[in-house]
Amino acid sequence: MVELQANLRPGAEQKVVFITARVHPGETPSSFVCQDTRRLSPLPSCIIDFLVSQHPIAKVLRDHLVFKIAPMLNPDGVYLGNYRCSLMGFDLNRHWANPSPWAHPTLHGVKQLIIEMYNNPKINLEFYIDIHAHSTMMNGFMYGNIFEDEERFQRQAVLPKLLCQNAEDFSYSSTSFNRDAVKAGTGRRFLGGLLNDTSYCYTLEVSFYSYIVAGTTTAVPYTEEAYMKLGRNVARTFLDYYRLNSLVERPLAPTPKTRAASCMFLVFWATGVQIIETLGAYSSD
Repeated sequence: MVELQANLRPGAEQKVVFITARVHPGETPSSFVCQDTRRLSPLPSCIIDFLVSQHPIAKVLRDHLVFKIAPMLNPDGVYLGNYRCSLMGFDLNRHWANPSPWAHPTLHGVKQLIIEMYNNPKINLEFYIDIHAHSTMMNGFMYGNIFEDEERFQRQAVLPKLLCQNAEDFSYSSTSFNRDAVKAGTGRRFLGGLLNDTSYCYTLEVSFYSYIVAGTTTAVPYTEEAYMKLGRNVARTFLDYYRLNSLVERPLAPTPKTRAASCMFLVFWATGVQIIETLGAYSSD
């Protein structure tokens, strides 16, 4: 059982990481990255399992951050076995700008929650990550946004660079930043334009097939356990992000690194885990 953290109490200042997954129902790897519903691993795996575990890194993260997670944005599409659309035939990840409470209820609810947090002076939404699976590219990688402010654009690269350092299957070289008009209705693009300049929005993609470890040429097939390990590494990377900025004071043994990466760092103040089950559901751009 996870005790109620001080930063979850009413009126407390909060720094929030918001994570969503499975907006496209056929992208099943995103669920393994986010939530191990089948309990395939006895160890803390995937993002949610790790964050609610008693692992010392998870405890530090709960002390400093609030994680809000919607693990399945398209439960009706998942139930029906659709590949990309909802029950109504909509690609929900093209309707963030004006979701309908009738046609896109899960998206509408999540967007309203994000707007409420945005308008709350005691809450700062620092990260939004939408998890997808990619049908043609290898490895895990991210899409980010392009900003006119060069410093903000450079700061946006910090999290994926750190994740590349921690996860052997994550590729920073495949990570890209764009403002493609076709993607204007996605969560990454819409929220990237809505939120303030201390917020960073990403799409996290993971291959349906395999990954290549840096320095090798052999493709390693993804397994359910490998997807969950990527999720765990995503969660662990937030500790690096804040600790390297001298924001996490609790001493911990150094986290083993798999690869070196040069990074720029920005000072933030990090301030729990809250899990949002969309319509009771469990379970690419």
